[in-house]
Amino acid sequence: MNGTGRLVRRRWVIAGLLVVAAAAAASLPVAAPLPDPEISPTLAQRQPDAANGQYIAVLGDCAFCHTSIGGKPFAGGLTLATPMGAIYSSNITPDLETGIGRYTFKDFVRVMRLGVTPNGTRLYPAMPYTAYSKVSDNDLQDLFAYLRSAIAPVHQVSRTTDIVWPLSMRWPLALWNIAFHDNSRFMTDASQDAQWNRGAYLVQGLAHCGTCHTPRGLLFEEKDVRGATNLFLSGARLDGTSPINLRGNDGDGLGRWSATDVAALLKSGRNAHSAVTGTMADVVRHSTQYMTDQDVAAIAEYLKSLSPAPGNGHASFAASDTTIRTLMSGAERSSGGRIYMDSCAACHRLSGSGENLAFPTLAGNPTVLSSDPSSLIAVILTGARTPATAGAPTGLAMPDFGWRYDDADIADLATFVRSHWGNGAGPVAVAQVASVRKQLGIGRPNR
Repeated sequence: MNGTGRLVRRRWVIAGLLVVAAAAAASLPVAAPLPDPEISPTLAQRQPDAANGQYIAVLGDCAFCHTSIGGKPFAGGLTLATPMGAIYSSNITPDLETGIGRYTFKDFVRVMRLGVTPNGTRLYPAMPYTAYSKVSDNDLQDLFAYLRSAIAPVHQVSRTTDIVWPLSMRWPLALWNIAFHDNSRFMTDASQDAQWNRGAYLVQGLAHCGTCHTPRGLLFEEKDVRGATNLFLSGARLDGTSPINLRGNDGDGLGRWSATDVAALLKSGRNAHSAVTGTMADVVRHSTQYMTDQDVAAIAEYLKSLSPAPGNGHASFAASDTTIRTLMSGAERSSGGRIYMDSCAACHRLSGSGENLAFPTLAGNPTVLSSDPSSLIAVILTGARTPATAGAPTGLAMPDFGWRYDDADIADLATFVRSHWGNGAGPVAVAQVASVRKQLGIGRPNR
C-alpha cells in the first residue's frame, strides 16, 4: 500500500476509534431531540413545483446514487465502498413502509441538510448532506414534491451496512457534525453576476462537486465546503481514484481550459483536453448531460474563476515535440516507452495528442498530471468507456491492461506518460500500482 493509501486508511481508523471512545465515554447516552432543519416559515404559502423537482433530482444525481445495478429507480441498494466496510444507498421512493412515504417535509429537509432520519439515525457523510445544506428551501420543497408524487413506490427494505460493531454505531456522528458540518445556506456574492452565482450555487450545493474533488482532513472531513479557500475543489483521492483538481492550475488543473471546454466535458464527457472516466463518467451519463445549457455555462464560469490550488505538488505542462521525434527515430529505450508503442500509440498517437473527441490526449491531461496517479493507474488496469450522450452518442472504450502487464510494467508506462510530451508529473511507484490493483480487485497477469 502506498503512502496515500495508508494515510486514507489511517484517517478512517482514527475516526472510528474516536467514535468508539465517544460511545464509551457516554455510558448512558440520552436520546437527543431531533435537530431543527431551519425551514423558512414563509415556505408554507408557496405551491411546490414537482416539474422543477424532477430537474433538481437531475442536478443532484439522485437517481444514480439511489438505484442499484439492475434495480428499480430510487429504490436504493447501490454499494458505496469505504475502508471500514460497504454501505448502501437508501430507498427514497414514496413507499410507506420502506421508503419516504411517511416523511413530512420537515423530515425530508432534516435528512438533506443534517443527515438525520425521522427516527434519529445519523447518516454517514457519504450522503452529501454537507453540500445539500446549501440548497434553498424552494428547491428542496420541489424535490420532495417530485419524489412523493411522480416516483412509483417500491417496497424494498434498505440494506444495513457491512461495517462491524463498534464502528457501526452512528449516534456519535453527531460529534462529527458539531466539529465539521456547516449547516448554512448558500449566500450570493454581490460582487459577481447572476450566472456566476448560479454556478457557485450548483457546484457548492446540488451538484456536490466538493464531495469528490475537495481533499479530506484527518477525520475524513472536506477541508472546505463553502469555496472559501483555494483548497476547495483542489483534487482528492477516493476509492482507488484521484478526482482531478478543478481550480486554475495550468498543469493538473483547468487553467488551460476555456469555459467552452468545461461545458463540453459536462455535456458530452469529452473535450480537446481530456475525457471523463470512472465515477465522473456516471455523473455525465446520469446528470450533467441533462443540465440546461445555461446551468452548464454557469458552472463553467464559476470553475474558471477559481484561483490555482496552493502548494508545490502540482505538475506543470509545457508542450514539447521531443518525445514524438524520439519515438519516430526508434531511439526510445525505456520500458515504459516500449509498452506505450506496443499498446497505446495506435489510439493516443506518437504525439500523445490522441484523436480529437475520440481518443483523449495525454499531453497536458489533468488526470495524467494529477499529484496522485491513482485514476491514471485505474484506467490502465481496468480500461475505460466514455459515456454515450446526446452530443456524443458513441461511447468509445479503452481496453483493460491489468491482465497483460504486471505492476512494474504499469508503473513504467504511467511514469512514461506522466513525463513526456511536456508533462511534468512525478514517477509512479510499483507499490502505488499494487495498491490500486488491490483496492479495485484486479487480478495479476498469469506469467
